[in-house]
Amino acid sequence: MQFHEVTYDSAQPVDSYGPGFFRVAGKVVHGPVLVTAETASAWGGLDDIDSLTALADQIDVLFLGMGAEIAHPPAALREALEEAGIGIELMGSAAACRTYNVLIAEGRRIALAALPV
Repeated sequence: MQFHEVTYDSAQPVDSYGPGFFRVAGKVVHGPVLVTAETASAWGGLDDIDSLTALADQIDVLFLGMGAEIAHPPAALREALEEAGIGIELMGSAAACRTYNVLIAEGRRIALAALPV
């Protein structure tokens, strides 16, 4: 088996996370986080739909980390993302961070919106 070092070029990988925070490309964000290849910032949580739909021309899929456990998002959030043409993948935040890192390294048009664990 060969191992290859993952490179992110200029993308923003999730370095780590813990109770109430995420570390993205060396920067700590407290509370919910919204991460794209270019930026990482605090996110208003499940009620902050506008921040997510504004990404419609930049991404194809949004990984939605629901915290420690997977859960259904509010119907209004799911409907708004579908209307904007953004695919949504629900998972726990830990899995969402790992999946985001793998796919962003491949140059995919994705984003991560995650609630803290």
